[in-house]
Amino acid sequence: MGYKTGYEVMEKLIEFSITKTVLPFPKMILLGLLAGVYIALGGILMTVVVSDISFYSGFGITRLISGSVFSLGLILVILVGAELFTGNNLMVIGLLSRRIGFIAMLKNWLISYSTNFAGSLMLVSLIGLSQLWFLNDMEVGFTMVDIANSKVNLGFWTAFWRGVGCNFLVCLAVWLSVSGEDNISRILGIYFPITAFVALGFEHSVANMFLIPMGILAASQSDVAPVISHLDLSHLNVTDFLVYNLIPVTLGNTVGGAFLVGYIYWYIYGRR
Repeated sequence: MGYKTGYEVMEKLIEFSITKTVLPFPKMILLGLLAGVYIALGGILMTVVVSDISFYSGFGITRLISGSVFSLGLILVILVGAELFTGNNLMVIGLLSRRIGFIAMLKNWLISYSTNFAGSLMLVSLIGLSQLWFLNDMEVGFTMVDIANSKVNLGFWTAFWRGVGCNFLVCLAVWLSVSGEDNISRILGIYFPITAFVALGFEHSVANMFLIPMGILAASQSDVAPVISHLDLSHLNVTDFLVYNLIPVTLGNTVGGAFLVGYIYWYIYGRR
């Protein structure tokens, strides 16, 4: 397994930043939608796998397995190719190196963010039509709602700081994947940081674009109502999702990725 040095990774990330700013608009749209779908696939796989695992294992093991299976999302984004907003926060390296402009970077972020959201909602629709909440005697439906409900009850600043921690690890995963010279190295580079962020309970904006709407949809189903009747779902609505989770988590993700990884490693390896 070969690897690139920090300076070589820096140059490669600058090249990626330039490429991302000149992508034709239709390709950018498709790649953004795919990124939302891929992260959502990791989210639904995690939901199904952990729907009853807590009955057989402890708190830590459950979270470890959750992170392990959720890693599928970023593995698909990196190895297959897609435009993920949180990973694209590393484009700040190209900006600081004066190889791309601020407007070009911001345009990429806005398009990737909005299309990631659309892709996530597309998978919510597919899961809804598939009625996966019936799996495991409705335990999957309960888990969908429970995950979403816990996220909308975090509070603004808790969600923000968990967003910072999340994208610090996600962008480190991107860095490690770029440093690898073969797919096995790239997968391992992605696996450990992503497993860590999920196990630690950090918050990923694009994942939440799927997990919370999925929980809202599941909670609205009459078949799911009996298994969630004991939960307080007063905050599980679109307004609280946007105001108390998605906005603070997005801001935190941007700080964690663009500053804690992008700026600091540019200062170490790229600043002349």
